[in-house]
Amino acid sequence: MGIDRFIAGYEQQQDYRWGLVTNEVALTSTGKRSRKALLDAGFNLIRLFSPEHGLGATGADGERQQDGIDSQTGLPVISLYGDKMAPDVEDLVDIDVVLFDIPDVGCRYYTYLWTLSYVMERCASLKKPLYILDRPNPLGGDPGKVEGPMLDENHCSSFIGRWSIPLRHSCTLGELARYFAATRLPELDLHVIPLRYWNRMAGTTEAGWIFTPTSPAIRDLETALLYPGTGLLEGIFINEGRGTARPFTCCGAPWINGEMLANAFTALNLPGVACKPVSYIPDSSIYQGESCQGLQFHVTNEAHFHPVSMGIQLIQLLMRLYPDQVMERRYYTAANPDGSRHLDKLLGIPGAFSKISSDQFPLLDVGMDWKQLMAAHLLY
Repeated sequence: MGIDRFIAGYEQQQDYRWGLVTNEVALTSTGKRSRKALLDAGFNLIRLFSPEHGLGATGADGERQQDGIDSQTGLPVISLYGDKMAPDVEDLVDIDVVLFDIPDVGCRYYTYLWTLSYVMERCASLKKPLYILDRPNPLGGDPGKVEGPMLDENHCSSFIGRWSIPLRHSCTLGELARYFAATRLPELDLHVIPLRYWNRMAGTTEAGWIFTPTSPAIRDLETALLYPGTGLLEGIFINEGRGTARPFTCCGAPWINGEMLANAFTALNLPGVACKPVSYIPDSSIYQGESCQGLQFHVTNEAHFHPVSMGIQLIQLLMRLYPDQVMERRYYTAANPDGSRHLDKLLGIPGAFSKISSDQFPLLDVGMDWKQLMAAHLLY
């Protein structure tokens, strides 16, 4: 991991005053919390910054997080998912260098990437060096697995997608940081500490890498693999598994016939994924306390699975079977208080609901421009 290489290779910089953007899930390869490992190695950490879900990575989805004190280190913690999304000038005035070490899930609408983007902008404006301690993309790094569409910045830029990249991007955060620095923030003093021995063409299961849950709803690798598709259900009136033990691996509603939907989904013959009918009562989120029927998904072949395509085709199927019930849904978060246009923001294009319903939605083609730009900034 980047954290391991940084601790081993940058001892001469221990006395700098460091700020660290991190959470509980950022671990060394031996399982030690990054912030504790840095302190134990003699680095002069003076302040922590936390993303959505807080330093403990346990806060509810979209819930505002407060500043605090880290019980593990005694360091002050500044929330970047509360009253502000970027550090203030005052937060960085006594810091020499900023470190960023947070695991990602490889999906554009997962917010840790956009916390990084705000940190990059602030470091660039204040002339503060920024070090990214890189980590694997759990969805793999195969450029052939990239799925669109590209984000329309003019109409759909938000905290679940600020800048134009594909929904499934097949990059590490270090690679995306290099791309953003080159194309948007050339004045940023950026340093990416790369991984060693990561094979981007190998899936996580194939590589034998152990996935650590990154937030309350992304609890295992199968959930991470499904998330770029099933996460789209947040934009319509379907329960996406929140309020159950398996969020984003199942979906349902009180008006769905599970057996009928399972047969129709299976008939789509989508590669790498299977389903079975399921009944459940969510204890939170949409349809809380109501008996729902729907589908439980299982990734049967990681190498052949295309989650974004699956998610779009699932929504199209639901629209055909339940045209009177499937409607757009507001999704309220600290970053989007009125919950408006959530499906547009997830997918990155305006009028997404109508385009999906009329089969006008681009499933996979992200164009050669992105693929060429991506190739120029790959590290591995």
